[in-house]
Amino acid sequence: MIIRVSAIGALVAGALALAACEGLPLLGAAPALDIPEVAPGQLSEATIKDVTRTLSGDDFEGRAPGSAGEEKTIAYLTERFKAAGLQPGNKGSWVQEVPLVEITGKDFAPLAITGKGAPLSFTYGKDWVGATYREDAATRLANSELVFVGYGINAPEKGWNDYAGLDVKDKTVVILVNDPDWQTAGLEGPFNGKAMTYYGRWTYKYEEAARQGAAGALIVHQTAPAAYGWNVVQSSWSGPQAYAQRGPDAGPLTQVNGWVTEDAARAVLKAAGQDLDALTKAAQVKGFKAVPLGMSASTSFANDVRSFMSHNVIGILPGTEKPDEYVLHTAHWDHLGRCTPAPDGDDICNGAVDNATGTAALVALAEAHAKAGPARRSLVFLAVTAEESGLLGATYYAQNPVFPLAQTVGGVNMDAFQIAGPAKDVTVIGLGKSQLDQFLDTALKADGRTATADAKPEAGYYYRSDHFAFAKLGVPMIYMEGGEDLVNGGREAGAKVAADYTENRYHGPKDEFNEAWDWSGVMADLQLYYRLGRMMAASTSWPTWNDGDEFRAIRDEACKADGKGC
Repeated sequence: MIIRVSAIGALVAGALALAACEGLPLLGAAPALDIPEVAPGQLSEATIKDVTRTLSGDDFEGRAPGSAGEEKTIAYLTERFKAAGLQPGNKGSWVQEVPLVEITGKDFAPLAITGKGAPLSFTYGKDWVGATYREDAATRLANSELVFVGYGINAPEKGWNDYAGLDVKDKTVVILVNDPDWQTAGLEGPFNGKAMTYYGRWTYKYEEAARQGAAGALIVHQTAPAAYGWNVVQSSWSGPQAYAQRGPDAGPLTQVNGWVTEDAARAVLKAAGQDLDALTKAAQVKGFKAVPLGMSASTSFANDVRSFMSHNVIGILPGTEKPDEYVLHTAHWDHLGRCTPAPDGDDICNGAVDNATGTAALVALAEAHAKAGPARRSLVFLAVTAEESGLLGATYYAQNPVFPLAQTVGGVNMDAFQIAGPAKDVTVIGLGKSQLDQFLDTALKADGRTATADAKPEAGYYYRSDHFAFAKLGVPMIYMEGGEDLVNGGREAGAKVAADYTENRYHGPKDEFNEAWDWSGVMADLQLYYRLGRMMAASTSWPTWNDGDEFRAIRDEACKADGKGC
């Protein structure tokens, strides 16, 4: 789920620093909602297994947008949605076109650092990775002065500006990942303590570097604050990279965005007479001043550029009483395609867990809802493209909605089901943000389970899946992950399963389907999603964001402007 999220407006970007609550009660002081009781869904384990197996097969080549794998995926999902009993969701069509551009870097020169001391040379893939967002046949960074800019944050509402008094035009900025207070034990701090804000996401850091006029932006990779290892960076940044096609009013771009390993960063800083640990400590204090390093960076690479049309797949089960009110179910069908090979030479990132499971869940839910019959409101099933490239498909739909967002009651997002057996709980990313928690509380009680707040808010998961594209435009969305308290082995076993997946399979060629998987936990989680969607579709209420949440004002304004929906 490493993602490239498109920029958001200043209002939302500033407000995002309030995100990622932890430990809030499921039921707050919000007005009572109409939350109908619903019967459990007739969910098919055979369906979710079959669809996951098929989509993650080698013949789908990792489901990269714009590839032959996409063609097979779109055809297959269309077939399965139709067979499930849905109707085409886009004015008689099963798809929504999503215009993208694909840039594939090649012939990478080393990252050469010159200046103080002996010159340094770093190998692409092993020591650094990079790409360009510009649609140029060749990229060249030549003797670009290096400047360490701490966490690379410009947050006026917090009085924090790592670029204060600095001109980085044509220079390359070296940036730390996450927020300055990510090591805080609790959630108190200028950037929500250990809970990552959007300022901590690498996507924001590249965007801000470009706004500042930088020629290059290099983020120092460290596993703890990034929440993933260097292997994930290698896989995610190698091979074709998809981006949204840019319009005439698009903002500025750097020439090169990239990452360097911690060892490479330490070597560069040592040559510059600096120390990474000391600079990091200084950068965590308000008023930090950027440090010119007296060294320059150079590299070059070629690019194959092509524009292409990708696709979201949309199916609908129209409502009986309020067909113009919609409940949304989302999952991304794409993955990384061909990527950095495993030691055995396997170079297909199959994406079985991430996110063939979530896409298969859409099909299984569609079947169950169709069996139960239409609900009061319409149920929409949206399989989006290019999540791995920055939520591009979800963002395109949110900005070009087939069904008006103000008439979209809310929704659920499914991304990478945990294959670990049954759990006593479910992990809720963004617990306490919206009144959808009340629907979830009812569903959990019906199944005898509990909710657990995100145990790693510092990882910024709230900004790393498709629900964010809708939330930032005001639509209440709920996103859950597998529980941490496993029936067999408890929290220790749950943590072990999660760590094993992150370290050995996530965004790599070994995220493959396994016939021996225990699907019982997946089916229990899927039942929660079924209840949530069915309750929202049967309700007369319009759940919204809780008072004080950063998305509440956006939703309120959208509702005022629309006379039909919320």
